[in-house]
Formats: sequence, C-alpha cells, structure tokens
Amino acid sequence: MAGFAAHLPNGRTAAGGLVSPPLSPYAPYSAVVAAEPNVKELAMLALDAAKSAGADYADVRFVRNRNQNISTREQRVQGVSDNETYGFGVRTLVNGAWGFAASRDLTRDEVSRVAKQAVAQARANRSALVRPVVLAPAPAVTGSWSSPIAIDPFNVAIEEKVALLLAANQAALAVKGARFVNSSMFFLREEKTFASTDGSFTVQVIYRTSPSILVTATGNGDFATRDAVDIAPRGLGYEHVRDAQLVANAPKWAGEAVEKLSAKSVDVGRYDLVLHPSHLWLTIHESVAHPTELDRAMGYEANYAGTSFVAPPEKVLGALKYGSELMNIRGDRTQPGSLSACGWDDEGVKPEEFDIIKKGIFVDYQTTREQAPWLDWYYKKQGKPTRSHGCSYAQTWGAVQFQRMPNVSLLPGDKDLGWDDLISATDRGIAIIGDGSFSIDQQRYNAQFGGQVFYEIKGGKIVGMLKDVAYQIKTPEFWASLDMVGGEKSYHLGGAFGDAKGQPVQVNAVSHGSPVTRFRNVNVINTGRTA
Repeated sequence: MAGFAAHLPNGRTAAGGLVSPPLSPYAPYSAVVAAEPNVKELAMLALDAAKSAGADYADVRFVRNRNQNISTREQRVQGVSDNETYGFGVRTLVNGAWGFAASRDLTRDEVSRVAKQAVAQARANRSALVRPVVLAPAPAVTGSWSSPIAIDPFNVAIEEKVALLLAANQAALAVKGARFVNSSMFFLREEKTFASTDGSFTVQVIYRTSPSILVTATGNGDFATRDAVDIAPRGLGYEHVRDAQLVANAPKWAGEAVEKLSAKSVDVGRYDLVLHPSHLWLTIHESVAHPTELDRAMGYEANYAGTSFVAPPEKVLGALKYGSELMNIRGDRTQPGSLSACGWDDEGVKPEEFDIIKKGIFVDYQTTREQAPWLDWYYKKQGKPTRSHGCSYAQTWGAVQFQRMPNVSLLPGDKDLGWDDLISATDRGIAIIGDGSFSIDQQRYNAQFGGQVFYEIKGGKIVGMLKDVAYQIKTPEFWASLDMVGGEKSYHLGGAFGDAKGQPVQVNAVSHGSPVTRFRNVNVINTGRTA
C-alpha cells in the first residue's frame, strides 16, 4: 500500500543495547538522565568532535525507544512482545553535503569516532551533491517536553491488559453470527535528547497508544468483517485504552459485522457522500498530506507514495484550486493527544501551525530546515520569514532524520453541524464510517477508497446498510465537491502508526483530524466478489 504501511506497528524492530553502567531496563527517561549525567556531556563531545573534524553544522540525537505489543484471538493470547533499543546518531553538514553515522555504544571513544565518521561521510557525499544544503534559520532552544498522559501504559500489568482484550473478545463472540475476533494493544515510549551546534538542547518523552479489535462474522456461505478503526491510535497513555471501552463497544462492532452479511449490494452510480472523520482521515492522508510534502513535489522523493501532482511550486503556490471554499487544511504537531505532537522536531525546531490549503487554494508545503530555503522566493513575496515548519523526524536513533508529514487536518466549519444534520440534508446518498482498502496513483491524483460500514440515505434518513461500496475520485474534483462541513463538536482525530517513506524505509506516526463532511455527486462502484 503506497505510503501507508499498516495500522499496526508490528514491523518495528529493536537493536538492544543499554547505557553502561546498567540501569533498570524500563526506568523512566528522567531517571536515565539523572542517573547518567554524562548524556549531555556525551552530546557536547559529539558536537565538538564533529566541529573539530570540519563540520559546518552538526546535531546529535540520543534516543531510547520501548514498544510493547499484545495480541489475542478469541480466548487465546497470540503474542506478547516488549522491546527496547537505545543509541545515538550524529548528522553533520560539510560544504553543503550531509553525513550521518550512528551507534548503540555510548562510550566517549565511540561517540567521538561516530561524529568523525559522520563528517567523513559528508565529505564523501560531496561527489553526488546536486544542490548544496542551506539551512533555514532556527533559534537555539532549551527545554523539556512530554506527551500529556494520565497513565503510563508501561506501569499497567500485562495481566490486566490481556484480561481486558479477552473480555472484549468474549463480548463480541456473544453476538450470534460473530465467529472470530482479533484484538490487540500497542504502546510506544520514545525518550529523546537532542543537541546541535546552533546551541539547542532538548529532552522529550513521547507516548503513543493503540487499542484495536477486528470482528469477523460468517453466515450464508459468506463472511464480513468490522475493523474498529474508529478507535484511532493516539499520543496518549493507557487512559486511551480505558476510554475506548472495548468490552462495552464490542457487541456493537460485532453486530455491524453480522449485519453486513445481509446488507444490500450497492447499485453503481453517483451519490452524495456523508463521510465520518473515522473514514475521511485516510482520504486526507493520501490525497492531501502526501502530495503536499515538498520533497515529493520537487521530485527528490518517490518511495512508497510516488511524487506529486502539486507541482511545480512556482506554478501552484497560491494559485492551485485544490477544493471548494470550505476546504481549509492545516499542518501542525501541536494538537494534544495527536500522534505527531512534540515539543520540537528532530532538528530542534519548535513546530508551528501553518495553513496548507486556505479556502480551497493551495498556499504552502510541509518543510524542514533544508527545504524551507527552496521556497524563499515565495515567503518573501508573502512577507513571511523563511523558516521550517518543523517537519523533520527519524524513526530511531539509527536512522537519519528527513521530511515527514505532521498532523494534516481539515478544519471544522463555522456552523454547529453534526452527523445527523448532514444526513437529514441529503436526499440520495451514502454514509461511510471507518476506513478500508484503497488505491492511489503515483501522482496522488486518481484514487479509490472503501470503508468499514456503509448506509444508504434516502430523503434525509438512513434506510439500511449497504455493502460492496467504494468511491473513485480525481483529487481536485473530489475536494471541489465538498459542500457541507461539520462544526467543532463533530471534529475527530484519525490516524496511523505506519506511514512509510524513504529507502531504507522509515515509518512515521501521524494523525489527521476532520469534522463530518458531505461531498456531492461522487462516482460509486460495486466491489462485490464474483464467482
């Protein structure tokens, strides 16, 4: 799947390696810093070694990641994993070229060696340099930041987590026709120290949590599934699992899976679509967030998602009509509880909220310190400073940071409209909840999207469930058909852990928010299986 690896982060790996002398392997990062006062000393050593070796600029990240995954099926535990990795990476800039090196050996000699190796790598990369790197200014920052969690998931016993999943499975299986249930929980704690030769020094602790459940119903020689993707992963603690109320909601999801077995197969044609935020987040991700990454638009990146039709910048910035005037898309890494939230990105830049599309017009790309100067001409024309939007991120200490999307979200409208309001205003349409399979071309222009549950709308009322539904779009045409946008109360964050990009591949966790929406006269096809 182009640009989207998976909802669940099962592909994460851990390299091991703890700082010496040994600590409790799961000590909070504040305890690590307190017990290892040489972390800052090692960071300064890395920067000094890089500068002494000839770096014009250098930064270093010390990152400790712990992730835990618990999976069950029916009344069996399928797997429990708990992994940790700790190491550091040094990035250097020499005569306009990048170099990077990393290690899990946190000794003075190794830190110095790796910093010098990064400088040597930068010198070697000069031979392949196309455009000398110039960094946008970034003020020196010092501070600490942590995700706004109420309950540290790593302080909750495995037994409690397993018991909750098995209880949810049992509640789903109690619904007649529900045959199989898979459920899981995933937790991540990313503990990160960053320092740069610009004078920045930051410490962050970032949490991410994802509960999930998938119910399969069988009957009449067929099967149907309901993936509860409306429980989006969030940048929160274990309280997100409890708030999801898996046990209480499991019968509803199971009932919807059973109902899909007897649902009416959709007639092909054009319909007005009422889209729930649990569905629209993926359409935003694929048709808006990926094509507005500047490296894709410039042709420097094509892995996992292709390039972009939103190009070239000099022709589309401030001019491309992306959608209707109700379309206001904003990038940010500031929304509390969102997956991309942080205090500073992996270049030490404090993220800002920025408009990507305003009243249907494309006005800005996602950028890093390296990329922002590429648009210097545009920012000067707008009377704005040339600065990064804080979109730099690396998956682990062993990976070099590069441009990754922030949260990219559709803003709610001024009117206090909700789901029922949009249904009642629709004469002939289809309501869609939850995301499903999708496909999109390498320019992010032509696409097809499915979903989880579909309801037929007639005369302003839902009259029954549909199945075999997918809609086809041309991106600007689809967004131009947006004619109703819900209010703030209907706003919901969707998202995923597994947004893939780069080679070697890295994954990024990102949220996409939206209110409920309506799109007019969209082409719907029937995806039903045939013999």
